[in-house]
Amino acid sequence: MSDDTIRLVTIGRILRRRFRLLAVLTVVGALVGYGTSVLLFPPRYTASASVLLPGQWEERELLTQVDIATSSAVVDRAAATLGWKNVSGAELRDHVSAKATDGNIIKISGTADTPERAQRLSDQVAQQFVTFATRIAGGGTDPGAATETEALRKRVAETDRRITDLANAADPGQTVESVQARTELEKLRTSLQDAMKKLDEADPATNKSGMVVMGPAPRPTGAAAPTRMQLIVAGALLFFLLAVIGHLAAARVSRRLRTEPEIAAALGSALLGTVDVPGERRAHRPESRGPRARIRRLLGVDTRWDMPTPQRSGDEADRRIRYRRVCARLRDQLQTPRRLLVVVPDGDEIARRAAGQLVAEARTDPMLRVVEVSVDRPLVPDRDTESGALVVLSAGSWTAEELTGIAEACADAGHEVVGIVVAGMVRARPTRTAGRPADDATLALAVRGHATGGSV
Repeated sequence: MSDDTIRLVTIGRILRRRFRLLAVLTVVGALVGYGTSVLLFPPRYTASASVLLPGQWEERELLTQVDIATSSAVVDRAAATLGWKNVSGAELRDHVSAKATDGNIIKISGTADTPERAQRLSDQVAQQFVTFATRIAGGGTDPGAATETEALRKRVAETDRRITDLANAADPGQTVESVQARTELEKLRTSLQDAMKKLDEADPATNKSGMVVMGPAPRPTGAAAPTRMQLIVAGALLFFLLAVIGHLAAARVSRRLRTEPEIAAALGSALLGTVDVPGERRAHRPESRGPRARIRRLLGVDTRWDMPTPQRSGDEADRRIRYRRVCARLRDQLQTPRRLLVVVPDGDEIARRAAGQLVAEARTDPMLRVVEVSVDRPLVPDRDTESGALVVLSAGSWTAEELTGIAEACADAGHEVVGIVVAGMVRARPTRTAGRPADDATLALAVRGHATGGSV
């Protein structure tokens, strides 16, 4: 699989064969998300109050008002008014934000641990902002200029009245002179009114000090992101994805040999053939015991997930034909009857069953004895009556280094590796013939042999 493209069937195989482990890791991720929401991200609620700024404002001026709304001068006053215990203005500044929206509106948001406190915080900051901004606008106006402006308004009003009196005292006739006089007086009145209007618009105290809080902030009905449920779901999804990606990464870097040419090259011998072994649930299960083994069985990690789905094969008679052909090739290669060791890697249940079937089919030509060899520290019995080794193993279970170690162990014991047999698990069909009782008894004896080897 290390050279194959990751396909959806691979993902489906992981979900099907590792569903218990994935379910446990998903629950653990959900618990981690819950713990994070309790310890690091407790529930927070956000309420927003809007402040209207009448008049004409430039963008940079609005940004200045946003900075004022979140300044320490405003937030400290809000903290003093709220009077919350163990909460200072510096801490509140981290929970207050403001932004300018369309229509010259400043939206002030406050975040707290309860909806009520969030509402009170945003309302109080908005109120303190309006008060502070109004005081700045009023305090920045020159008192003398304000007095002169007021006196000018009074003079304009008095002039307007005199113009009205003059218009009324003019000749009520329709002479050209009277009409021109009244027209000139109306033009003068209009000019004075336009001048006063422009004067009022140019006065910053009149134009920009009338900020209004647009009602109380609505009480929030839900927590601000990230919510507790979002963290729980995120934790579960993260652990699930990491588990799947971990399985894929482990399979991609796996160095187990899966093809017959690779296995033959690692052992330095010729491939005699492939045989089929009827699939069983415990075919890939190690026989270890103890608490760790029980936990592995409970989680379903005691079996290989990356093994391909067994293909459907023929019945028992068809499978025995494959074994007989392997035995025939072995006899043709040896030419003279010999005793051979059947070397099986320790823990390879499929290969062990195939070796037992080979012993049953070979009978006495050649004489075969099954031994299981550890791949960690391979040790093959010294040459005695046997003069050669036949290696039986399943594909996709062992690396090139492990198989090379077995070949070297055979050479150290004086055994030549005369051939290789690759066993594969298949889905069995009903047996076509009853078979021979003697063969079945020999097969049972071979499968139950010890790792040190026993005469079969």
